[in-house]
Amino acid sequence: QVQLVESGGGLVQAGGSLRLSCAASGRTFSTFSTYTMGWFRQAQGKEREFVAYITWSGDRTDYADSVKGRFTISRDNGKNMVSLQMNSLKPEDTAVYYCAKAKWPRSWANGRGAYDSWGQGTQVTVSS
Repeated sequence: QVQLVESGGGLVQAGGSLRLSCAASGRTFSTFSTYTMGWFRQAQGKEREFVAYITWSGDRTDYADSVKGRFTISRDNGKNMVSLQMNSLKPEDTAVYYCAKAKWPRSWANGRGAYDSWGQGTQVTVSS
């Protein structure tokens, strides 16, 4: 069983920055470095949507068009952690942000179905 715990959310004014972190743990999860990790978000009343992913070695990333140039995903395989640096935040970025682990090792995708473990989420609120 994999546990993913997000942190770093909060309230920020438009134009500000936040850094989200996700710590991965679990008795059987000794191969963090072989899994793509992703970030998704869900605004109130809307479906959960893809934000970004980073492959197991960190050599490939992808972003939703709405966050390209503003958000940066990174990972530290030595610490089993993945982060999301969010700059130039907009009110429309307001959502609960979730960390997720890919279902299969050494695979990558931006669809929700490609991920099988999720954190509890962290709230990000951007005021105008």
